[in-house]
Amino acid sequence: MKKNLKLVCKNQEDLNVISAYLQDSIVTSKDIKFLKKNRTFLMIVNRFMWEDVEKGIFRESKRIRCAIKFEHILLVKSKRINQKNKNKPLECLAIKSEKLSSNNYDIKILFSGDSVISLVSEVLEVYMQDLGKAWNVKRIPVHKI
Repeated sequence: MKKNLKLVCKNQEDLNVISAYLQDSIVTSKDIKFLKKNRTFLMIVNRFMWEDVEKGIFRESKRIRCAIKFEHILLVKSKRINQKNKNKPLECLAIKSEKLSSNNYDIKILFSGDSVISLVSEVLEVYMQDLGKAWNVKRIPVHKI
């Protein structure tokens, strides 16, 4: 039995790995929460399992529920995300970060359609963990070059 993926991010290189695993994940607004008192930002996504596709052309394409937790979050902002339509799917393209002059980090979660969630964090501390069992999907995400 295959173990579920579990990753911890403590620096930029780690975040690049998590970003790659989350490419083409689907999330809805109802599965995104900022726990202000805990300074924790959470997302539960349907992650496309690229690691399975790349093992061979005859493998089935799969998705799995996956939790992403960002710690030490001071501020959350969003752009071009309809907060009223909680079921509208957002497709994750990448996660980027840069260090600010305040020594905090500006983390941007980039979605298709120029939608963005911006997090300001004291440190880079991100956890990613697959939940439950994967399921087969018919469509592999395609990107125009």
